[in-house]
Amino acid sequence: MPKALQGTMLRWTWISAIVIFVDQLTKWMAAANLVKGQPVEITSFLNMTLWFNEGAAFSFLAGQGGWQRWFFAILALSVSLFILNWLRTLARDDKWTAIGLALVLGGAIGNLIDRVLAGKVIDFIDFHFPVPFVNPDYHFATFNVADIGISIGAAVLIIVSLFASSDD
Repeated sequence: MPKALQGTMLRWTWISAIVIFVDQLTKWMAAANLVKGQPVEITSFLNMTLWFNEGAAFSFLAGQGGWQRWFFAILALSVSLFILNWLRTLARDDKWTAIGLALVLGGAIGNLIDRVLAGKVIDFIDFHFPVPFVNPDYHFATFNVADIGISIGAAVLIIVSLFASSDD
């Protein structure tokens, strides 16, 4: 590890690098091996289904003509820079906050790469399950490894904030 990172919580960015690498590798594999919109059943509740999301979470602003590509790219870049600064100034004993931030950072950069290079985010993980009395085959939003990093990182940050010592 470079000496410049040893004294700061930036040393946790290796987690971000792993999220980015696995995210980009799995997206490449999905795009190379799946046909858009055609599910490949893995289990009774999990499909691999290739989709392209031009918007944000749950396709928010997806059909807006293209401006949202750069809006979300600038937003992801801004959030990433904010997280890097937060990690830089974080107390050395705040390991779980650093881990949560590193996961969110990796996910944000993973999806940012897609937006900049292709104008859309590659999604392919498709969970589906019955919702009694509503939908016998409900499909959750299709997502990717970057989204998992963001979600787990956000959950870690919420848990840390709920159980943080009040004498900090």
